[in-house]
Amino acid sequence: MEDEREDVQKKTFTKWVNAQFSKFGKQHIENLFSDLQDGRRLLDLLEGLTGQKLPKEKGSTRVHALNNVNKALRVLQNNNVDLVNIGSTDIVDGNHKLTLGLIWNIILHWQVKNVMKNIMAGLQQTNSEKILLSWVRQSTRNYPQVNVINFTTSWSDGLALNALIHSHRPDLFDWNSVVCQQSATQRLEHAFNIARYQLGIEKLLDPEDVATTYPDKKSVLMYITSLFQVLPQQVSIEAIQEVEMLPRPPKVTKEEHFQLHHQMHYSQQITVSLAQGYERTSSPKPRFKSYAYTQAAYVTTSDPTRSPFPSQHLEAPEDKTFGSSLMESEVNLDRYQTALEEVLSWLLSAEDTLQAQGEISNDVEVVKEQFHTHEGYMMDLTAHQGQVGNILQLGSKLIGTGKLSEDEETEVQEQMTLLNSRWECLRVASMEKQSNLHRVLMDLQNQKLKELNDWLTKTEERTRKMEEEPLGPDLEDLKRQVQQHKVLQEDLEEEQVRVNSLTHMVLVVDESSGDHATAALEEQLQVLGDRWANICRWTEDRWVLLQDILLKWQRLTEEQCLFSAWLSEKEDAVNKIHTTGFKDQNEMLSSLQTLAVLKADLEKKKQSMGKLYSLKQDLLSALKNKSVTQKTEAWLENFARCWDNLVQKLEKSTAQISQAVTTTQPSLTQTTVMETVTMVTTREQILVKHAQEELPPPPPQKKRQITVDSEIRKRLDVDITELHSWITRSEAVLQSPEFAIYRKEGNFSDLKEKVNVGYALIFMCVLILCGL
Repeated sequence: MEDEREDVQKKTFTKWVNAQFSKFGKQHIENLFSDLQDGRRLLDLLEGLTGQKLPKEKGSTRVHALNNVNKALRVLQNNNVDLVNIGSTDIVDGNHKLTLGLIWNIILHWQVKNVMKNIMAGLQQTNSEKILLSWVRQSTRNYPQVNVINFTTSWSDGLALNALIHSHRPDLFDWNSVVCQQSATQRLEHAFNIARYQLGIEKLLDPEDVATTYPDKKSVLMYITSLFQVLPQQVSIEAIQEVEMLPRPPKVTKEEHFQLHHQMHYSQQITVSLAQGYERTSSPKPRFKSYAYTQAAYVTTSDPTRSPFPSQHLEAPEDKTFGSSLMESEVNLDRYQTALEEVLSWLLSAEDTLQAQGEISNDVEVVKEQFHTHEGYMMDLTAHQGQVGNILQLGSKLIGTGKLSEDEETEVQEQMTLLNSRWECLRVASMEKQSNLHRVLMDLQNQKLKELNDWLTKTEERTRKMEEEPLGPDLEDLKRQVQQHKVLQEDLEEEQVRVNSLTHMVLVVDESSGDHATAALEEQLQVLGDRWANICRWTEDRWVLLQDILLKWQRLTEEQCLFSAWLSEKEDAVNKIHTTGFKDQNEMLSSLQTLAVLKADLEKKKQSMGKLYSLKQDLLSALKNKSVTQKTEAWLENFARCWDNLVQKLEKSTAQISQAVTTTQPSLTQTTVMETVTMVTTREQILVKHAQEELPPPPPQKKRQITVDSEIRKRLDVDITELHSWITRSEAVLQSPEFAIYRKEGNFSDLKEKVNVGYALIFMCVLILCGL
């Protein structure tokens, strides 16, 4: 039955949450328990309900989830939403019962109380459920088939829901047609559809959820409140008085009431949620977490002679135990003896149980278990004290009848004395054990609190020194600081065990100072929790910073190494270029081509210099270390000098080759050579630029007109004209009588010189064409 009710609530509450998300434009949830565990969707819901912007933790670890849920719980507390025994760990761990309880409190506040607050204020009433029931009864009083007395069984047949809608909107459907419908499921389906399509109310319930022997009260109450929100809301004082006169549900028995009263006397639970630690996803794994501290305040007396049950003159509560039934029937010795044997048998078992509890441990968690075990044992004593009292009263009554012989009377008196003595010994022993457990538990818990306080003080000093130490000043120092930080994280992991041991603290106070002691412990735990959370937050934030700086520093170092190697390679290449004493035109052409390629490489590498400056800026902005800044600036200045030297060497080599060409070939000017190298370099740069911009491959070559620089075109025309003139003159020379003399004498030196001039002209034309 309980599982069925939980399933109905889960389904209904999920629909309600999604209905709110639809209003806020948020994505729906699928599983109420798992989807709320990280706290993000819970904050989304509260954002819509409160109209406030609620920032969320960026990480996805357990601690981030705890922080999100804690933030949501604080928002609920600020809005006066009741949160009894609901902590962040309950929601993060997916506790079904408490998650449903949390959502119900949210529904109760925003769906029920907010909707009804105006009419409740007008009627000067504080019970929203009573107002809602009064409204339903007033609305359906003219429907003889309907008699709503609660929010459970009165709705099972579907008539009440249809009657409620029909009483305010008779134009929507015919009442008789609903009454004639065969099944409750059909009638409920009809009402839900009318409410959805005519009144705009989401179908939060399914017919099979209500058409049961005992529908879930919370789900029905939530849905009826939705109807109340859209229908007329008149409620009369007479209707309220009529509800107040309805028969009440059966109360608990006197025995149950006695036990509950005793339990509340000993176990008044108080929950205190504190600030949580932080963790970010940049950590390699979840390092540490921080739980909410919870203490249970057991209000009792420090005097072991005082007892929750009487010591000598036991009077039984008015229950229907076997002892009282004996007293109501005819009193005789045999029945008394039978009852006495049963009580003595239980008493012997209770004595053995107390003995079996053993010595009190020195481990705080074990003592907590012993404490709770003994508390249950004390509850069992309380439950049986009435039986002991009944036997004593029965013996006294039996003696008072005067029907016993002297020996029988003496025997009964001895039995009563023995029973009372054993009971008193058991009572005193159990109270003494309880007092000792209280004392040891408080001592151990205070010791844990002191140890945690000392550790926090030491760690705060440790983190302060780490904070004051500058990061760096070189990569190896930073790696050492990262390793040092890992040690701190490991220490936090170990300390988490002590933090966990403070979960569910047990506070033992006396009746006079209970509130004061509880408030003092709450304050102490709050301070410790805040300090722990601050250390966790600082540790995770610093871990993120260290990882970010380490990555940037490694990237900068890698780029520096690559750039330095490239500079060295290019400097070697420039040094190997021949700038004078060329053996032939091919060697000169090779040097010119090498220079052009190096210039193009230099142009391409400019972006690497820009990248170095960008990486340097990113690192220094995160590091903020003057020493590292100066060192890095010195590195980059050295690279800049090497770069400038390389450029100057290239220019010098180009000038030297130009001088060599003009020396050997007077018709070739230095400007022509320089411009030729520049044009080749420019062509290489254009190709590089095209590659960088990832242009599509060029189309097949077509006959097209090329637009070029007019000066280059003129120079090309002049060179081609000169080359054409040279070829014409050469042809004339070959046909002249002078050439016949050369052939006859075998002296071709002058002719070779003229041919070399022609080769040079052809070479220059080719270079110019390459530049185009």
